[in-house]
This record gives sequence, C-alpha cells and structure tokens, in this order.
Amino acid sequence: MERAFEEYQQELPEWNGPAIGLMDLDAFFASVEQLDHPQWRGKPVIVGGSADKRGVVSTASYEARTFGVHSAMPSYQARRLCPQAIWTRGRHERYREMSAQVMHIILDETPLMEQVSIDEAFFDVSPGRYSNENPVAICQRIQKRVATLGITCSIGIGTSKTVAKIASEKQKPHGLTVVPPGAESSFLSPLPVRALSGVGKATQSTLAKLGIRTLGDLARQDPEFMRAHLGVLGPRLVVRASGKEKSVVKRIDAPEEVKSVSNERTFARDLTTRAEINAAIGHVCELVGTRLRKKGLKGSHLTLKLKFDISHVHTAQSTLAMPSDDEHEFGPAARDLLDGLWREGTPVRLVGVAMSGFDAPPQQMSLFGDEETRPSSALSHVTDELRERFGKDSITYGRDLRLRQKR
Repeated sequence: MERAFEEYQQELPEWNGPAIGLMDLDAFFASVEQLDHPQWRGKPVIVGGSADKRGVVSTASYEARTFGVHSAMPSYQARRLCPQAIWTRGRHERYREMSAQVMHIILDETPLMEQVSIDEAFFDVSPGRYSNENPVAICQRIQKRVATLGITCSIGIGTSKTVAKIASEKQKPHGLTVVPPGAESSFLSPLPVRALSGVGKATQSTLAKLGIRTLGDLARQDPEFMRAHLGVLGPRLVVRASGKEKSVVKRIDAPEEVKSVSNERTFARDLTTRAEINAAIGHVCELVGTRLRKKGLKGSHLTLKLKFDISHVHTAQSTLAMPSDDEHEFGPAARDLLDGLWREGTPVRLVGVAMSGFDAPPQQMSLFGDEETRPSSALSHVTDELRERFGKDSITYGRDLRLRQKR
C-alpha cells in the first residue's frame, strides 16, 4: 500500500478538490543542534532536561532513536538506553527563529497556513484558491526550500487535516506522502485506530472491546451506535476514519481563541510539607497571573494540578466569584483546593495551575472600588512593570527563595 502512494508522488496526478498539507519538521530541535554543531552530525543527540533532575526528552535525533529514545521519555531512561548520546538543554530562541523562517516559506505559497506547534503547520494549497499549480509540486518546492536552511521536513497531503496528519508520519525523515482525492479510504482502512489523533489508550480499549481495530472497521460503524459508546466523539471518529472530514485551514491573520492559560513546575526534590506546596502554588499562580495580564485576559475557572509520581496526576477545579488576572486573588482559591487533592506527607513532584473561562458574564462591581485600585491588583501591575524593566529576578518573594533549592 505504501509503495502505491509513493507512485502517486511521481505521477503528479490531476487534483480536483481540497488539498490540505501538513508540514512536520524532522527531529526539529536535534536537527537544529546538529546544524549549528557540525561535529554532532551523524551522532545521537538528545535535547531535554537533566536525568538527575527528573527531566524528560524533548527531541531525539534519528541516530538516538535507533536506540529506542523518543520524545517525552524520562531522561534517566534515555540515558540508560543511549549512554553515548550528546545532551543539550536546548536553545528555544534559536528554534523559534528557525521555525519562523520555515513558516515564511509556506506563506510564500499560500496565506492559508495554520501553525499548530513550533515544528508543525497545516496549509491549504487547493487548486483555484491562490494557485492553479499542482499541489504536489508546491509541496515538493516547500521541501526543497526548507532543505536549503540545513534541516528537513516531512509532508503529508490529502483532502483533510486527518489524512494529511497521518500521511506526514508515513515516510520520515524527508518524506512526501500523497493521498489524492478518492484514495482516502484505501489509505486509511488498513491502519490501526491509534493512527487517528484523539484516540488514546482508553478510547482504543473501548474500540477493541467492540471489535474495532482498524480505521476501516471504524468507518463502517453506525454513527449513533458509536455515540452510545463514546458520546459526541463517536460520530466524529467515524467521519474522520472514513476520510470524509471537511477541514478548514485558518488564515495566518485569524485571531486564535485562547481557551486556557496555565503553568507548571517540576521539582528535583519532592515537596512533602504543606508550607512547601503552598509556596509552590503561590509561585505558579504568579507565573499564570503575569501571563494573563500580558494577554489582557481574566479567568473565572481555576484548576490545580498535582503530580505525585509519573503515573498519578490529580486535579481539582473551582469557579471564582469574579473573573480575575491577579494571583493575589485566585492564589488563595488555588491553595483552598489542596485539601481535596493531598494528604499530609504525600510527596509531590509537580504543581500546576490553569485559568480558563474567559467568556464569563460580567459581575456586579464591588462597593469598595474599582479593581484596578485594589492594593493587590496595583501590586501585581507594579511587579510586572519592574520585572519588565529590570529583569525577572529584580523582585523575588520569600516563597521563591525557598523553592529554588528544591529545583
């Protein structure tokens, strides 16, 4: 089956209908490091956190992947699998710079580009929209131009985002997999259900109990039958598995709706006392508050997240009386959630806080004055201004000093 789709690439078939591509940069962070450090080329390179501080692998070069190393793997495990690897914590400013160059290459071809991460973007090159050129030829040109930057990308192209995403993963690195109109079913049918984004372990287990193991099996199901077992997700999966999804790629200038603002911190040494965990919550709330104010957002739904070990994560939520962007207001509410998640003495390795609910209806103003004049709000804004001007360490709370020795 894969060989048949390789042949499509050579023939540049006539394309009638939508043409959606997914560009995925190959082992992006590691590739940039090998580009900038020629002596690392051809050697296993791992970008990620320290194995001694509960770090995780961000990206592994293809040389490291041959040893079984992959993204999101605990660093200690990666070090055991590939002890000879070259490790680096990464240079995100450099990665953003390179990513921007790649995205501009796509924008030279079409304004319909939707960047979904630093190393991935959907794009629409449907004939007749902005060009009458064959979509496959456009993808080939994008690949060649990206290669001139010193890195490579893999591209999948089809009639929907689902097909493009799966196709982009079929021939890596530097692959181009083409699924022309009308070939969606033959391409998708033999693939396992886990190939579909959004199908995690729990959904895969449910489908397996129903005897559904391939996308072809899933495409043949009655949507209402699937709704009974998977809720609203069921019918959507049937449509996507059948290749009938209708996809829209947003314009580059379309505003992106922010659904939540969050931050979290993992500690090298477990937090075991209430004072330590409260300090960590306060620290993370401050980071979230700073981001909310920069985005001009106020949230009403608060989530506290605690991770006790690799496999045990617990969350609790609450709704604020009024939307807020001030950690001095939502911080105490986050600490109040602790009792429902944690028992004294239980070790905590990660603390996270998220704010959402940005479309909450306006509330009656306080009788005690506008929120901008409240002392806590004024303190937060002054702190933001001083840190912006003199650096993030120009003002430090006592809780932050306590936590530094835990990192």
